[in-house]
Amino acid sequence: MVIEYSSQTGLRLVNPLDFCNFKVVLMDPVNPSTSALRGITLVDQDNALVPIDLVPTLPGRLKDYETWETAYAKMVASARERGWIDSDANAIRAHIESSL
Repeated sequence: MVIEYSSQTGLRLVNPLDFCNFKVVLMDPVNPSTSALRGITLVDQDNALVPIDLVPTLPGRLKDYETWETAYAKMVASARERGWIDSDANAIRAHIESSL
């Protein structure tokens, strides 16, 4: 699953059924403090913290809410087991890619 950011469309999910790959792709330059990121924290050049509750609200998520939500919950549980959840921020660590 990819969370894509562009200055034209904001944030959206791409490949919403890929629960094995989770990353943020920046299509345009972004100010880390912009509200357009809707709570995503850019930790450094390569890593971001994505609020767990944000992902289900993004455009691009499938309409079959219950099935998608169950699979997403399993992905979060798996990330927690691997230490990829920041409990204080209630966020998932994601790799950042830039298409700049």
